[in-house]
Amino acid sequence: MKIFLDSANIDHIRQAKSLGAIEGVTTNPSLLAREKGDWKKLVRQICKEIDGPVSVEVIATDPADMLAEARDLVKIAPNVVVKVPVTLDGLKVIHELHQRGIETNATLVFSANQALLAAKAGAGYVSPFIGRLDDIGQDGMQVVQDIMTVFRNYDLSTQVLAASIRHVNHFLQAALLGADAATVPLAVLLDLVKHPLTDIGLAKFLDDWAKR
Repeated sequence: MKIFLDSANIDHIRQAKSLGAIEGVTTNPSLLAREKGDWKKLVRQICKEIDGPVSVEVIATDPADMLAEARDLVKIAPNVVVKVPVTLDGLKVIHELHQRGIETNATLVFSANQALLAAKAGAGYVSPFIGRLDDIGQDGMQVVQDIMTVFRNYDLSTQVLAASIRHVNHFLQAALLGADAATVPLAVLLDLVKHPLTDIGLAKFLDDWAKR
């Protein structure tokens, strides 16, 4: 499973990169809004730090404006992937961008139906939002499983990118289900390496060595 960092913070991205653990980055308008300075310069900087895909979302909701934004976004760097929400207009834009050879990440996916339509439109990735589904009492991981089943049934090439991951169990379940990628905030990424027995074992080894 590919691991992406869900962040627009360059320090967090560099920290994750130093672990050799991430293969891409996902951003969204909320994440970019938290950072200071020119957002396009920041995206360009992120794209230089990371060789893999960097998802950047369109802000417009009108198809013509979304397409215009997408054309501007891919000029920033060759590894930009255009995030487009799965709406009726969004599907039209995903289809048009696919025809133009521009890779897209269909975002704000909350059902297998939405994911299938996005895949048919030509999305390179679909991003089911696990945590937000859990927030309203639905099973986010079940939606990921449904999408994986549908895509395998028809041998679809669109990659499933598990998003809105809140904790390490979300990450593990996504991996067990065979998700192509998962995008996680830095805090979750750092939690993945933690286990109390590792700390206890290390302390014991060091204590025994000190008594030598």
